[in-house]
Amino acid sequence: MNEEVQLILDTTEESMSDAVNHLEVELTKIRGGRASASMVEGVLVDYYGSMTPLSQVANVNTPDARTISIQPWEKSMLDPLMRAILAANLGFTPSNNGTVIICSIPPMTEERRKQLVKKSKEEGEHAKVSVRNARRDANEEIKKLIKAGLPEDEGKEAEAKVQTLTDTYSAKVDKHLEAKEKEIMTV
Repeated sequence: MNEEVQLILDTTEESMSDAVNHLEVELTKIRGGRASASMVEGVLVDYYGSMTPLSQVANVNTPDARTISIQPWEKSMLDPLMRAILAANLGFTPSNNGTVIICSIPPMTEERRKQLVKKSKEEGEHAKVSVRNARRDANEEIKKLIKAGLPEDEGKEAEAKVQTLTDTYSAKVDKHLEAKEKEIMTV
């Protein structure tokens, strides 16, 4: 196979893989039924004048399925951490015992579960759009190569491989969404 075509296929597969990896990261941020340290991952804390990720100023643990405990490395960080968690509007209220911040995760209502499923499907659609955009870009590059002298049958073969990649990565997106929906809807 032509080296230029192979480069296009490799680049396309990398783009599609990146889209699926991004989806995985975004889905971990969407709350399932259990407490997880990733729920507070995006929280930024005012640490001596600079906004710092919570994970860089405290240890985050999940002692059980309904609790997140956050132990700051400096006791003076308790109040800024509490303010940052409240400001992030994560759906739970933190409390502290003087050394550790404890966040009790309330059980989700059916309506909230449906909202989260809808949000995860939106993220999945963004991933599918990225996959389709990678397909479009690859097909455009292949058409340019055909105009530049690539045999047409090789071009059609390359376009078929691009479509196979698209189908494969779209199926991966669907699989991730199905697993996340099952996780969210499980009581």
